[in-house]
Formats: sequence, C-alpha cells, structure tokens
Amino acid sequence: MTAFMAGPLLLGVRHHGPGSARAVRAALEAATPEVVLIEGPPEADALIPLAAEKDMRPPVALLAHVVDEPGRSAFWPLAEFSPEWVAIRWALEHGVPARFIDLPATHTLAWGNEEEKGTAEEEKGQEEKGEKGEKEAGVSDRSVDADVRIDPLAVLAETAGHDDPERWWEDVVEHRGGAGIGADPFAPFTALEEAMGALRETYGVGGHDRDLVREAYMRLQMRAAQREFGDEVAVVCGAWHVPALRRKTTVAADRALLKGLPKAKADMTWVPWTHRRLSRVSGYGAGIDSPGWYGHLFAAPDRPVERWMTKVARLLRDEDRMVSSAHVIEAVRLADTLAAMRGRPLPGLTETTDAVRAVMCEGSDVPLGLVHDRLVVGDVLGEVPQSAPAVPLQRDLARAQKRLRLKPEPMERELELDLRGETDAGRSRLLHRLRLLGVAWGEPTASRGSTGTFRETWRLRWEPELSVRVAEAGVWGTTVLSAATGKAEADAVAAHALADVTALAERCLLAQLPDALPVVMRVLADRAALDADVGHLAQALPALVRSLRYGDVRGTDTHALTDVAVGLAERIFVGLPPACSAIDAEAAEHMRRHVDAVHGAVGLLGEPGTAAPGGIRERWHSVLRVLAGRDTVPGVIRGRAVRLLLDDGELGQDEAARLMGLVLSPGTEPGDAAAWIEGFVGGGSGGGMLLVHDERLLGLVDAWLTGVPTEAFTDVLPLLRRTFSAYEAGVRRTLGELVRRGPGARGSAEAAASGIPGFAPDLDPGRADAVLPVLSLLLGLGEAYDDDFAGVAR
Repeated sequence: MTAFMAGPLLLGVRHHGPGSARAVRAALEAATPEVVLIEGPPEADALIPLAAEKDMRPPVALLAHVVDEPGRSAFWPLAEFSPEWVAIRWALEHGVPARFIDLPATHTLAWGNEEEKGTAEEEKGQEEKGEKGEKEAGVSDRSVDADVRIDPLAVLAETAGHDDPERWWEDVVEHRGGAGIGADPFAPFTALEEAMGALRETYGVGGHDRDLVREAYMRLQMRAAQREFGDEVAVVCGAWHVPALRRKTTVAADRALLKGLPKAKADMTWVPWTHRRLSRVSGYGAGIDSPGWYGHLFAAPDRPVERWMTKVARLLRDEDRMVSSAHVIEAVRLADTLAAMRGRPLPGLTETTDAVRAVMCEGSDVPLGLVHDRLVVGDVLGEVPQSAPAVPLQRDLARAQKRLRLKPEPMERELELDLRGETDAGRSRLLHRLRLLGVAWGEPTASRGSTGTFRETWRLRWEPELSVRVAEAGVWGTTVLSAATGKAEADAVAAHALADVTALAERCLLAQLPDALPVVMRVLADRAALDADVGHLAQALPALVRSLRYGDVRGTDTHALTDVAVGLAERIFVGLPPACSAIDAEAAEHMRRHVDAVHGAVGLLGEPGTAAPGGIRERWHSVLRVLAGRDTVPGVIRGRAVRLLLDDGELGQDEAARLMGLVLSPGTEPGDAAAWIEGFVGGGSGGGMLLVHDERLLGLVDAWLTGVPTEAFTDVLPLLRRTFSAYEAGVRRTLGELVRRGPGARGSAEAAASGIPGFAPDLDPGRADAVLPVLSLLLGLGEAYDDDFAGVAR
C-alpha cells in the first residue's frame, strides 16, 4: 500500500490534541495497518482490551507504581480526544493488534529514583565541600545549553509569526476539519515530520536527554513488529520523536544505549482521571490549559461555536442568570467577527471567551470565571471497569463506596451526616478510616447546623492521585478496616509525643477500630505514666476526653479511655500549681491556654454518663482557687482562674470584684495588673460581655487604667490593646459608650455615690414597660397586650 512504501507509517501527534486525534483516525482508516504501535509503557499491553469495555469511560490514566514502594508512581493520562486513545479504540474495533512501545515503566520508575538519589548525594557532597565545592562546581556541572528544553510548538509558532503557540496550533490543526491539513489524510503528519526534523537539526534533542534512550527502545520495538507483520505498521507517537524513529541506526547501537538501565519491579492498572488533572503536566509532559474546550471540539466537529455558546448559556441559566436565545445568537456573531478581524479560520477559545464576556456576562469576569472552571477546564471524571487490575484494598474500597452510596466525584461538595442512621454512620467510619490511611478524600469541617456529637459535616473531593494513596495503604491490609487498624497500631508505637497518642485514640474511636484501640490505649497508658511534664499532660487530656463523647452515638465502649483520662486529670491537678509558679510571660501564656483546655476537658469528663468518679469538678475548682490566690503565679493565670471560677458559679460577683480591686490597687505593678486583666477578660472567653453587663468590674478597670502612672502606661498599653482588640466591634462600641457615660449612669444611687457603677437593686417598671410592645410583636401578639401579660413580662 502507498502509505507504507517508505516503511512504517509514522503518525506524529500532539498529545491530547483533538485535531491530531481526528487526523489519526482518518490516517488509520486510509492505511488499514496490520498492527498499531503507540507511545506508552509496554507493561500496559495486557490492559489494552479493557478500553473496549462499556464501563470504560475516558478520561482515564495508566498508573504504574513500584510494587514494594507504591508511592513511587507515574501516570499516562488519556482523554477521549487523545490521539493514543483514538488509536487504541480503532485497533480494537478493527481487530488489529495494538502495542505500547515506549521505554518500560520498570526503567522509568527506577530511573527517577536514581536521579533523586544522585541529586541528594550531590547536594550533600557540596555541603561537605563548603567553599571548595563552590569553586569546583563550575567544573562538574553540566553545560547550561544541555539543560535548555525547547518547546517545539512555541518555536514553530514564532517562526510562523505567532506569539501564542496554542492559538497557532488551533489555527493550523484543530480548526482544519476532519483530516487536518488538506484532503490528504497523511499530509498533516508529513508536514509535522518535516518541521520537527528541522527543529532537531537546529537544536539537537533540546535538553530532552532521556529521549535518546526512549527512541532507541522504540526503534527496537518497531523492528520487532516489522519482522512479525511486515512494513504495514502504524506508529502513533509524539511528533518530536518521528525524525528519530525514521533515522537509520543499527540494532547494536540502540541496544548499547539501553545497556545498564536501572530496574524496579512495577505493577500497572487503569485509574480514573479528570479534565482538571489533564490541565497539568503529566506522564506525557503535555498539560493543556483547556481540556473541556478540546473535548468539545472533538465531540462537535460541526458547528462547534454554536454548540459551545449553547452550553455556556445553559450553565449560566442554571446559575439563575438571564441568558436568552438572542444572547446566544449575538455571541456567535461576535465570535465570528472577532475571528475574521484577527485573521483566524474559525473562532478559537480566545474569541468565544471574549464574546461570552461581552454578551452573556455583561463585561463581568465573575460569571466568566464560572464558565472557565466548569466548561473550559471542567470536572469530568472518567470510569474504569471493575475487571481492571487493582490492589485488594482498592476493591474493598469500591465495594464500600457502592454499599454506602458514596460515589467519588471530582467536584467539591459538602456532606451532612446524621450518625444515628446506619448508612451515615457507615459513611463516617469509612471517611475516618481513609484519613487514618492518608487517603484524604474527605476533610471534616464545622457544621452549620447542630453542634451535637451525632452530626458531622465533610467536604469531599476525589482526586486521581488518591488512587496512589490507596495503593500505598495496601501494605497495611487487604480491606479498609484491616489496613486502618494496622496503620493505627503502627502509628501508636511510632508516636513520640503523648498528645499524638491521645489524638490517635480519638481517631480510632471515630473510625471505630476496636482491635486497634487496645494497642493505642496500652501505649497511651505507658507514655502517660512516664511523662512528668504537666504541659504535655494538659495538651493530651482534651483530645482524650472528647473521645468519651463519641461512645454513646457510636456504641463504643470507652471505660478504658475514662480510666486513663481520669488518671491524667489527677496528675494535672497535683502538678499544675507548682508548674505555674515563677515562670516568664511567654511560658505563662502557654500555661494559660493549658488551663483553658483542662477546664473544658474537666467539664466534659464530669458530665453524667462518662463513668468518671464524682467530685472531679470539685477537685479542679480547688486547683483553680490555689492558682487564683498564689502570688507566685503570673497574673494572666491568676486572672483566668478567677474568671473560670466565676463562670462556674464557684465565685460570687462581689468576691470577683474584691479580687480585681486588690490586683488593681496601687501596690501592684502595672504590668502584673494588666496581665491579670488579660487573663480575666481576654483570650476569647467572653470577657467583653462580662464587662458590658457588670459595670462594677468595668468601673474597676476604668479607674485603674486612668490611674496608671505615665512612665508605666507605655508598658501596659500593648497588653491591654491586645486584650480589648479581640472583642467584637459591637462590644467595643458598647464599652466605649459606658465609659463615656461615666459611673453610676444606670446604677443605684449607692453605687453612684461610691464611685463604682453597678446594677440597680430593684426593677425599673418604666424601662420594663418600654420593652413590652417590641416583645409582643416578636411573639405575634401585635399591640393587644394586657396588664396580665405586662406583669408576666416583668
């Protein structure tokens, strides 16, 4: 046949190019080769038949990973508009063998490992050599010219007078119809081969050093196919490689280039991919900016602009924007006009974007950003049949996803779970187990609704790289449950900090890992017994106590956890007062945060149903009283202890005012007094509202502040500013009005006479009656309220 007169038919393409894909299909239809050779790892030859299954839907990718080190992996993505995918599908439809002929993944993965080791050793050597190494670096470094990687399309576009390679390629190939350039189906490949040959003569390999080895392997595979099938061999590869594959070399020379290549045992499978990931540089080194647009060009060769504008209009209408048919017609006309003015054969992405912005988005880039994200790039997620090879863990995960109706999706979405239902509880367990395994499919987030422990909110997004994480996690077990259990046990043994172990215990409860929890608890008990640092104990207690709240809703036995938590709390009670004495300001602030955390933990630990012994709150209140009254404890801790006692009702308002008055007396250093105030009303503890509603305390602070000597005011101002700037704007405004109004403005005569503002001893009927009309409206009673209602309101 004429197509094979000069030997194998070399079809040089642009990876992920819809014009190249259509041209490949036309060339294969015209040539009808006996075998199709495709650039890609030959280990995937056995996976090619899966491309014909009905459950296989691109975009997908070939995933290769080192068997003993799954994290070392590589992807070869394929979209519906990728020439390689079109060649595979054509071969399967016509019963023609298809084979991959690129350098095997076993060398590619090992080669990358050797390069990383070499770089690390080189950096280490340079560090050891010091200045001498810096002087000698110029001798050992590779030539700069050898590292320059050229972009063939950019060079060709510049030669043709275009400054944008993407637009040039669209004009020359993507917008030229079914067969590309002219009516001859082989013409575009002949033109590209000549262009790439000229580039390689000018630039050599252009910094693509590994290409020489890859091309040697591809030539050997071509020769093997010719021996088996004759010259009727079609090769689909990157256009850059075509001149090298056409060049005559000897078998011995090609084998010499392959001698001594490193090896690593690799495994391979198909995995789903996304359009968004196609926009990144991948195994083909051919990331594209607009996969959604290219997919549209491939799927709609006739009237692509009209169909695109219809898609845009549908998207904007779904977002409640007023877009009519007239908008679509006008946008198409504007895109055609812009293409004619710019000398383009067909409106490209630039022209359609400009037209959409002007006509449908009214000049705004906000809706245009939505069009770019949803359509130009897109969130299409491919599918892979269940018959594709997978690690056992991946199969178990797929079964769990199907059972729980939790489908992986590329778009980010929120998932609200009610853990009282079995399905939602199962979803929660699955997501928590995957997080333990490092498969971050979901991230927990704050719930906008209920704050109860029976609700969870997750933010989900499936990324293709998570398939690698699943393969990595396969070393821990064959099911999600067994793998998460094994990983948790290993993490517990390897953990160094006590807080890490308590956090792990919490995660085990959330993930419901009954077999791992005893191991974690044993490690936790051992670490807690050996750790005498009160700060470490205080840091570990909150996560441990929070875990107790999960027992009821998840049906988990937490008695062992309670025993450890109570033991930690008792040790903290004993060690906290000495640990808070005679420390500097920075250490005091750290310890203040520990006091807050322990207070919250004790509050949970003392709740009914936690199996904690009675009186634990009383013992904690005794510790707070010691902290509040010990002069050697920094002011920020003493002030916080007083505030916590006041909040729990263990300290009266009068006693709190007395303690504040003592601290703010002239005999106390201003810096220590300011620290006490920060501990009492700062740190996000609602102290602003306390001052708003208790003008006695506000008056004490105001009187003290106005009496601070000038020489000390500069020192205390930053501390006070930090304290009060944390309040909400409304609280700060109210405090300012109260201070401006002066003492006694709304308090009793006795309080005003004493100079300390406060609350009136009796109800003010006039002020209470003024509230009743608004209150009746809120209750839906209108203005018809009677004296009985007024009395009740009072």
